[in-house]
Amino acid sequence: MAQCMRTTLNPPKTLLRNPSKSSPVSSPLFHLPKSKKHSRISMSQQNQQELSLDSLISSTRKEEVLGAIKGSLSNCLWETNLLKTVPALKSKVRGKVRDIYDGGDYLVLVTTDRQSAFDKILASIPFKGQVLNETSLWWFDRTRHITQNAIVSAPDKNVTIAKKCSVFPVEFVVRGYVTGSTDTSLWTVYKNGVRNYCGNALPDGLVKSQKLPSNILTPTTKADDHDVPITPEEIVKSGLMTEADYFEASSKALSLFEYGQRVALEHGLILVDTKYEFGKGSDGAVLLIDEVHTPDSSRYWIAHSYEERIQEGLEPENVDKEFLRLWFKDHCNPYEDKVLPDAPEDLVCELAWRYIFLYETITKSKFELPLTETDLQRSFSFRVNVISVGQPSESEPCDSRKSW
Repeated sequence: MAQCMRTTLNPPKTLLRNPSKSSPVSSPLFHLPKSKKHSRISMSQQNQQELSLDSLISSTRKEEVLGAIKGSLSNCLWETNLLKTVPALKSKVRGKVRDIYDGGDYLVLVTTDRQSAFDKILASIPFKGQVLNETSLWWFDRTRHITQNAIVSAPDKNVTIAKKCSVFPVEFVVRGYVTGSTDTSLWTVYKNGVRNYCGNALPDGLVKSQKLPSNILTPTTKADDHDVPITPEEIVKSGLMTEADYFEASSKALSLFEYGQRVALEHGLILVDTKYEFGKGSDGAVLLIDEVHTPDSSRYWIAHSYEERIQEGLEPENVDKEFLRLWFKDHCNPYEDKVLPDAPEDLVCELAWRYIFLYETITKSKFELPLTETDLQRSFSFRVNVISVGQPSESEPCDSRKSW
């Protein structure tokens, strides 16, 4: 999406005028509610749980979980085929991570263990789908005071039933720090000289992993095979969203992020950046969809060591998939190479553990590992009918978690 610049980083910048019922829209510009401007925050001053990297690197819990992870490397949920077992489902769309089924008034979203980055599928990560689904459900439930969402129910650990809605073709990426390794990440464009990004004016002199004076919104839209930065003005001018819808969704995105940062810090983590997606329901309401604050859609750092490591010129200790991204960038050109190398088994296991660690740290609940082969081969079709998307005919149990 396109890039433009302003003179300050005091967001949400001059965007579009807030449309009102009493005042017709005559100008393409309005001001969004401002995101809170941050002074240089000392992590030690926050009301937070002290989280050490030691608990991530070595712990009894990690040893317990790693055994299950290694035992499931060849039994990840890679593909689903519910059209064969649930007649009420009309069609399937295969996303990078989710398989989405049309159930009439509802969508059935199955979160698989596929791992994506650089707009490609890189690997299968044991239990990843369950982690993402349960993490999102936790956040969906706790952000209802900020926005309505499309969630109806969760009949399975990997499955969410959602209301159908018209999805806005824009991803709302919110950032609190200058970091990242992908082509559209803030650090990548900043070090390449960009000082006007998605309507945000960026001052000279920023360093990698530095906290921004205030959170910023850098929306993207989808091209054929990758995300493209875009300005708010371009979103409205091109007809991707109306002024009113963009104002509402962007305001909600900033509020969600600020709330997520507070919750993360209380649990010893920094929510660095994330992305949100929204749609419009049949009643015209703007709904939060897809996923919320998961390790797939977000970057997390350990708060306790952040300031010290930045002062020493070190990378923050991360609890997300960034280390896997960096491995691929070191061993290939993930954007241009047609065939990518296989991710090393130890990295796959480490990523699976980090996802579970993050889930348990944020939710303060123990991740429920599948205990038996029966759990891994569970028949999903009957669970779908909890929300009555249709009555299945007699169906046979699935043969393997690899393909439902």
